[in-house]
Amino acid sequence: MHHSDFAAVTTVDTLAKLLDVCGELRASERVDERAVTGCSFDSRAVSAGDVFFCKGAAFKPAFLSMALDAGAVAFVCEESLVESLEPLAKENGAAMLVVDSVRTAMALLPPEVYNRPDHDVKIVGITGTKGKTTAAFMLQSIIKAAGESCGMIGSVNTDDGIECYESTNTTPEAPEVWRHIANCRASGRQSMVMEVSSQALKYQRVENLPFDVACFLNIGRDHISPIEHPTFEDYFESKLRIFDQAKTAVVNLGTDEVERVLEAASTAERLVTVGVEHPEASLWASDVRMVGFNIEFNLHGMSADKPEAGEKVLLGIAGDFNVENALVAIAAAREIGIGIDAIKKGLSKLRVPGRMEVVESKDGRVVCVVDYAHNQLSFRSLFLSVKRAFPASPVIALFGAAGGKAQERREQLPREAAPYSDLLIFTNEDPAHEDPMKVCRELAEHVPDDTPNKIILDREAAVHAAFKAAREEYVSPDAPTIVLLLAKGDEELMHVGDEFVPIESDLSLANRLIDVTQFD
Repeated sequence: MHHSDFAAVTTVDTLAKLLDVCGELRASERVDERAVTGCSFDSRAVSAGDVFFCKGAAFKPAFLSMALDAGAVAFVCEESLVESLEPLAKENGAAMLVVDSVRTAMALLPPEVYNRPDHDVKIVGITGTKGKTTAAFMLQSIIKAAGESCGMIGSVNTDDGIECYESTNTTPEAPEVWRHIANCRASGRQSMVMEVSSQALKYQRVENLPFDVACFLNIGRDHISPIEHPTFEDYFESKLRIFDQAKTAVVNLGTDEVERVLEAASTAERLVTVGVEHPEASLWASDVRMVGFNIEFNLHGMSADKPEAGEKVLLGIAGDFNVENALVAIAAAREIGIGIDAIKKGLSKLRVPGRMEVVESKDGRVVCVVDYAHNQLSFRSLFLSVKRAFPASPVIALFGAAGGKAQERREQLPREAAPYSDLLIFTNEDPAHEDPMKVCRELAEHVPDDTPNKIILDREAAVHAAFKAAREEYVSPDAPTIVLLLAKGDEELMHVGDEFVPIESDLSLANRLIDVTQFD
């Protein structure tokens, strides 16, 4: 699963010395010259030659036993676990490295274990409250158009040339991040594009990872909950940390709190700014317009020979708010050496799974937009964009809210959606350990009085009801009815309890049900 064959061998002793130099090491057993070839914090994923991290409040000695049985040669733990784990170390002849903080150790050791793959792979990190995935796919599409391949770590999928799977976390823990970068190198990929979440920045998942380019899209109120960020300030501060380890910073001037973002970005060696109708920016867009369901704009700042008119750029995706995401992707592409032709080609051929995907019925009466919008900022952009594109159309919006986190969405989302919608349908969406009906009722409580709304928990039945209402109740003689399926996009997993349960994606449901005209 991992391990590339790059030169120098890392030993247990090398790791102990590194921890010692960084002031983290509290104790280690004897000099140990055994090779370490990988690392893991999940006992089910350990390979022979790994160093294992004993992490988390729910850690049990049984996990270490499993890791040692699978061939781990050393493990890292905090002082509080020494007593319960020391007998296992002795029994298995494994080296025990005792540290102040396992999280810090997880950020320090993997780069050495995998022999600094960041020296051979260009790394672009993208953060923001909304648009990370879209900007990442835009950049990936541009890189492909330039004839190169790149790795991707993000909320939709993770693909490093060796491993490819649907993601459950936006940014995984540090040992996994570094394994994916090492895999990129081993499979000949020259760059890695990463979505970087606030949680990843707060909990050291990308600490010590040098970003060739760090991009900041925007900031809005989100992820405020006891288990994520207690306050907006904590959330914002976490996001700004991305610049602490950036060679080049890219900042969208259209973000809220822009002065503070620019101040944080000034620590980078180089600062690039972008913006829509911001002539003072390094790269900027003007004359944003719709071409069918796609977006076109003029790009300025790329080349000195076209200062006036700019370059004409076509985005193969709907939603005029996506121009900001495109500008960030263009800036990052330019910084890693990609020219305008590949940039234009990559953006015109773009498809982002479950992001502003338009499905049109055969008779043209219903237009469905599938999008991952799930927080206040993305809702605001989406509904404004839909209204600008379809001013005369009735709008039916279907969404829920995730269980166990970001409580504020239950009040914000209905309030953002209601002024633009003729009908709201609340449905199940990653309930985790909460009762989905309770979540939907809380959403319904915050709908302004005059907007019709209903709760249909089963997501497929809810989509079916949305299309039925579009054909029978909410009809305009002059314009199609718009159905918005929000928050799940192209995802085929639903977070229920501790499991991720397979589901049919919103995109698949839209394609299957949009042309049904006979309803029960």
